[in-house]
Amino acid sequence: MRELYPPREPYNSGYLKVSDLHTIHFEESGNPQGKPIVLLHGGPGGGCPPFYRQYFDPEKWRLIMFDQRGCGQSKPHAELQENTTWDLVNDIEKLREHLSIEQWVVFGGSWGSTLSLAYSQTHPDRCKGLILRGIFMLRQKEIRWFYQEGASYIFPDAWEEYVKPIPINERDDMLTAYYKRLTSPDAQIRLEAARAWSIWEASTSRLFPDFDLKQRFGTDVFAEAFARIECHYFINKGFLEPEDQLLLNVDRIRHIPAVIVQGRYDVVCPMMSAWELHRAWEEAEFIVVPDAGHSMSEPGIRSGLIEATDKFANC
Repeated sequence: MRELYPPREPYNSGYLKVSDLHTIHFEESGNPQGKPIVLLHGGPGGGCPPFYRQYFDPEKWRLIMFDQRGCGQSKPHAELQENTTWDLVNDIEKLREHLSIEQWVVFGGSWGSTLSLAYSQTHPDRCKGLILRGIFMLRQKEIRWFYQEGASYIFPDAWEEYVKPIPINERDDMLTAYYKRLTSPDAQIRLEAARAWSIWEASTSRLFPDFDLKQRFGTDVFAEAFARIECHYFINKGFLEPEDQLLLNVDRIRHIPAVIVQGRYDVVCPMMSAWELHRAWEEAEFIVVPDAGHSMSEPGIRSGLIEATDKFANC
């Protein structure tokens, strides 16, 4: 079982203005002469905590991480305008050009896997490889499973807390009910909804519940960006057309070396999505971790991801 690499600080960080409204924060760590890899974080709206750096050999990788529009250290905070999948795909390209990188490996989990697929299918010539985890393709059946009916049967105790901010007569469409509150002009209403939304995801992300994760997801600043941006993307169907777009366009990336790591008991992004991607893209290596849920911090997923980054570093 692989362990994380030691903590380290970035050797470069800064801000990149990507539109009249948005400025994204980015950092580089590891070896400036190493193989470039870009990490696309989850959410959308999750940002990049420092421990993400520890999944990459600092001697071999030049790791680029950035906070997507509206979250982390990017500005303005929790902003929904000019915030779509395709805006983010363009931001990735702007960052690549800003850093004078010709090609890079793309690493993404959960929503990061969605964005990795969208980016690589748009710019396959810029991708030397893909490392994906917890596959999410933002289809209606995936959204309904987690936010309306499905995961609620496995975590009824956490679900009870999730539905509390929503009146009973609005619970037949939880996504719309939450969007109404997360975009309310009343800050208290927004924050109550944001905390409930974020803690629901933290409560279900691991095979064994993690109290510290729920605390982090429940903090005001994190929750506001995470919940608002997620709900904005989900109510807009990920800005994908048709909704199976990422599956239908697999031929565009079939030639790119790839590894998919999936927890068998992932409740947030159930394995069916990863399985459907695997069946459409059998050239990609498919790893099922038998004793894991959704989180990249779970031992089996952590080990699988580090093995994948080590393998790609040596290619």
